[in-house]
This record gives sequence, structure tokens and C-alpha cells, in this order.
Amino acid sequence: MLCSMQQDSLAQKLGFALRAARSANGWSQERFADSISMHRAYYSSIERGEKNITVATLAKLSAGLGVRPHQLLQDAGL
Repeated sequence: MLCSMQQDSLAQKLGFALRAARSANGWSQERFADSISMHRAYYSSIERGEKNITVATLAKLSAGLGVRPHQLLQDAGL
């Protein structure tokens, strides 16, 4: 079982990968969040690694970015 510190680190790594993918497409947080029907503040907290997201949310984010979920995880080093 992962300790809380390890879980935080995983969320931060995924958030960094999401930010990189979003930025590579030239999208602001607001534009991207709107495109996937997610509140910008919630999406921002995901990018900052403050939220542990579900697989369904990962799928929603990856679809919006046009990548497969495993690619985001790989880019995050997970």
C-alpha cells in the first residue's frame, strides 16, 4: 500500500504530464477545461497534483487531449 507522500507524488507527476500535454496544444487551462466540461478550478487542482483522480476522469482528460490514458501515465513516469 502506498503511503500518503507517495500518493501525493504520483498525483503531482500526473499533473505535470497533463500540464505539458495541454501546453503543447497551446490551450489555456480555461479553454481545455471548458472543452471537456470540467470546471477550470477543479482542472487546475488536478494539474497541481492536489486531486487523486479516478480512471474515468483520466479517460476524460486523455480524450480531451487526444492521447491514450497509458500515454499520460507513461509521460508521468508511472
